[in-house]
Amino acid sequence: MNEEQIDNSSAPLLTHLIELRTRLLYCLAFFISVFALGYYFSTDIYHFLQQPLLEQFGAQNQRRMIYTGLQEAFLTYLKLAFFTALFFSIPLILIQVWRFLAPGMYEQEKKSFMPLFVMTPVLFTAGAALAFYVVMPMAWQFFMSFETAGGNEVIRVELEAKVSEYLSLVIKLILAFGLSFELPVLVLVLAKTGLLTSHTLKHYRRHAIVIIFLFAAFITPPDLISQIALGMPIILLYEVSIYLVSLTEKRAAKNETAAV
Repeated sequence: MNEEQIDNSSAPLLTHLIELRTRLLYCLAFFISVFALGYYFSTDIYHFLQQPLLEQFGAQNQRRMIYTGLQEAFLTYLKLAFFTALFFSIPLILIQVWRFLAPGMYEQEKKSFMPLFVMTPVLFTAGAALAFYVVMPMAWQFFMSFETAGGNEVIRVELEAKVSEYLSLVIKLILAFGLSFELPVLVLVLAKTGLLTSHTLKHYRRHAIVIIFLFAAFITPPDLISQIALGMPIILLYEVSIYLVSLTEKRAAKNETAAV
């Protein structure tokens, strides 16, 4: 191979690397911009995340949230800004990944993987919404049921939540539900690579149910409400995944028959 052939063969690789760097810079610039906005509006965002707890306290309450370290509130708002930036950057990152990979795909591959890229942020948002609007109010009500009124011979037990602990718990629940709702996407990717089949998913259904509830018990707060609220949708998504994989297999078999 002469020098000219080497230069020609390395040119496409260099072009792809430059394109990848450009797209990564776009994502990084967007992330930093949203991070800055997230920190500027961190107080408002935190007030929004407090709504499930505020509903349990009631409108006419004199409750407060505390922080016990000098740097705790500052670091909490930094963490909140980072989480906000990550949440809003994921769709852009997926779009950039798709635009980078799509030119090298066959038309059939584009049709197969395009719905997966669309489903990813939609399913994550659905899981996060379920956690915030359904699970958190029920979980907070359960935890606050352990408060006791004071009396002559009884010390009053009342919740005074720490700002950092509350945010960590909220983020943990949102991420747990959001990522768990990506199960159909993960299963479909594994099916398209030939690592999973609908028969395998059906055969290990009972094992999957046990693993799902163990997973839910591990990543959610130690209450039965959160565990069931996470476990049941994942089981439903597992059944949906079986149907989607089966449908994909039937389409693939039909295309192979038509090709013959």
